[in-house]
Amino acid sequence: MTEQKLDLDQIRAVIRIASESPDVAELEVESPTLKISVKKVSGGVRAVVSQHAGNPVAVHSPPAHPAPAAPAVPAASGDHLVPVTAPMVGTFFRAAKPDAPPFVSEGDMVETGQTVCIIEAMKLFNEIQSEVRGRIVRILVENASPVEYGQSLMLVDTTAP
Repeated sequence: MTEQKLDLDQIRAVIRIASESPDVAELEVESPTLKISVKKVSGGVRAVVSQHAGNPVAVHSPPAHPAPAAPAVPAASGDHLVPVTAPMVGTFFRAAKPDAPPFVSEGDMVETGQTVCIIEAMKLFNEIQSEVRGRIVRILVENASPVEYGQSLMLVDTTAP
């Protein structure tokens, strides 16, 4: 099976069309292997890139600098470690501003719906919220690093008191 590649500029173009068009509230673009859904929400634009089952898709953007090796994800002894995943391609930020404290740190308790980080895409800052209650056991991405759709950003232990 061949791997389909999608240029990051194509995704940005779809997001730009939706965000810059006052009459567009929602935009979907679909190919045989990929679907991009962009919706205007309060505070910005939310983009979701998904692949159709059985057809792997890689979002491709050549890095300006060599990317550091991804940290190893610890083996889960059960299904109590739940990843917080990137819902879009962009840049991961742990805090709202460079001089602000991070939203969460390893060891912090989080509640469902609590903002845990921000992903900047096309100069829009999207708050990413925890979908579960638990303790942050590992942050897997360095601050200000590029992330891909579906990439694990941090792990939450749902068995924490």
